[in-house]
Amino acid sequence: MPFVNVLITDEGATDQQKAGIISEITRTLQSVLGKDRATTHVVIQEVPVAAWGVGGLPTLEYRAGKQAARVKMRG
Repeated sequence: MPFVNVLITDEGATDQQKAGIISEITRTLQSVLGKDRATTHVVIQEVPVAAWGVGGLPTLEYRAGKQAARVKMRG
Protein backbone atom coordinates (compact mmCIF):
# COMPACT_ATOMS: atom_id res chain seq x y z
CA MET A 1 0.00 0.00 0.00
CA PRO A 2 2.05 2.98 -1.23
CA PHE A 3 1.59 6.37 0.41
CA VAL A 4 2.91 9.40 -1.47
CA ASN A 5 2.98 12.84 0.12
CA VAL A 6 3.35 15.71 -2.35
CA LEU A 7 4.24 19.15 -1.03
CA ILE A 8 3.60 22.16 -3.25
CA THR A 9 3.47 25.87 -2.60
CA ASP A 10 0.01 27.39 -2.24
CA GLU A 11 0.10 29.37 -5.44
CA GLY A 12 -3.17 28.37 -7.00
CA ALA A 13 -2.99 24.78 -8.22
CA THR A 14 -6.51 23.98 -9.36
CA ASP A 15 -8.48 20.93 -8.29
CA GLN A 16 -8.11 19.66 -11.87
CA GLN A 17 -4.30 20.03 -11.70
CA LYS A 18 -4.21 18.23 -8.35
CA ALA A 19 -6.34 15.43 -9.80
CA GLY A 20 -3.81 15.13 -12.62
CA ILE A 21 -0.94 14.86 -10.15
CA ILE A 22 -2.78 12.16 -8.21
CA SER A 23 -3.62 10.24 -11.38
CA GLU A 24 -0.09 10.38 -12.83
CA ILE A 25 1.64 9.39 -9.59
CA THR A 26 -0.78 6.48 -9.17
CA ARG A 27 -0.25 5.42 -12.80
CA THR A 28 3.52 5.58 -12.41
CA LEU A 29 3.51 3.42 -9.27
CA GLN A 30 1.33 0.90 -11.05
CA SER A 31 3.42 0.77 -14.23
CA VAL A 32 6.88 0.90 -12.63
CA LEU A 33 6.34 -1.06 -9.42
CA GLY A 34 3.17 -3.03 -10.17
CA LYS A 35 1.30 -1.40 -7.28
CA ASP A 36 -2.46 -1.72 -7.01
CA ARG A 37 -4.20 1.53 -7.90
CA ALA A 38 -6.95 0.78 -5.38
CA THR A 39 -4.52 0.83 -2.46
CA THR A 40 -2.28 3.68 -3.59
CA HIS A 41 -2.70 6.84 -1.52
CA VAL A 42 -1.58 10.27 -2.72
CA VAL A 43 -1.88 13.30 -0.46
CA ILE A 44 -1.19 16.81 -1.71
CA GLN A 45 -0.28 19.39 0.91
CA GLU A 46 -0.11 23.06 0.06
CA VAL A 47 2.51 25.01 1.98
CA PRO A 48 2.43 28.80 2.18
CA VAL A 49 5.10 30.10 -0.20
CA ALA A 50 6.48 32.23 2.66
CA ALA A 51 7.16 29.03 4.60
CA TRP A 52 9.21 27.40 1.82
CA GLY A 53 12.87 27.96 1.12
CA VAL A 54 15.30 26.99 -1.63
CA GLY A 55 19.06 27.30 -1.62
CA GLY A 56 19.11 28.94 1.79
CA LEU A 57 16.63 31.65 0.78
CA PRO A 58 12.89 32.16 1.06
CA THR A 59 11.35 30.95 -2.19
CA LEU A 60 10.32 34.37 -3.44
CA GLU A 61 13.85 35.75 -2.92
CA TYR A 62 15.34 32.68 -4.63
CA ARG A 63 13.04 33.15 -7.64
CA ALA A 64 13.82 36.87 -7.83
CA GLY A 65 17.54 36.07 -7.91
CA LYS A 66 17.08 33.49 -10.66
CA GLN A 67 14.99 35.93 -12.69
CA ALA A 68 17.62 38.65 -12.29
CA ALA A 69 20.32 36.22 -13.44
CA ARG A 70 18.28 35.34 -16.56
CA VAL A 71 17.81 39.01 -17.42
CA LYS A 72 21.53 39.67 -16.92
CA MET A 73 22.43 36.77 -19.24
CA ARG A 74 20.17 38.13 -21.98
CA GLY A 75 21.36 41.71 -21.70
